[in-house]
Amino acid sequence: MKRTIIDTDQMELQDKVVAIKRVTKVVKGGRNMRFAALVVVGDQNGHVGAGLGKAAEIPEAIRKGKEDAMKKLITVPLDENSSITHDNLGIYGGAHVLLKRAPEGTGIIAGGPARTVLDLAGYRNIRTKSLGSNNKQNVVLATIEGLKALSTPEEVARKRGKSIDEILA
Repeated sequence: MKRTIIDTDQMELQDKVVAIKRVTKVVKGGRNMRFAALVVVGDQNGHVGAGLGKAAEIPEAIRKGKEDAMKKLITVPLDENSSITHDNLGIYGGAHVLLKRAPEGTGIIAGGPARTVLDLAGYRNIRTKSLGSNNKQNVVLATIEGLKALSTPEEVARKRGKSIDEILA
């Protein structure tokens, strides 16, 4: 897997909290309450990432989740009508997210966690279907896996040694 380093200093990153879970650990003296925050960040221009932050207080968990998401930013391809370049299936754990191209004017048709990822990535026309597990963390990560596996027509043409017109025909 190729890793490209993305400079986050020049980007206007937005973040959204997808889920906050209260986690309890039973110890000798009682119960320890902690929080886990699932945060998605993106610049709405082809960059998106998700991270998990855990802390004793909610704001600290969100801050840690945002930092984790910024470390895991990926670049995703957008086509001319702000959709994906081809249909794809993203799988993470028990969650499967089907990503389908959509024509101009469709909007983002997606369930909650997947919608957040697609919106922050910059997609405006896309249809999705979440299959299998509906665990928010797994759905977010399955959506990102599906986007990570997308390739542009230029990349496919270069790999096959053909012109872009031959690929799109």
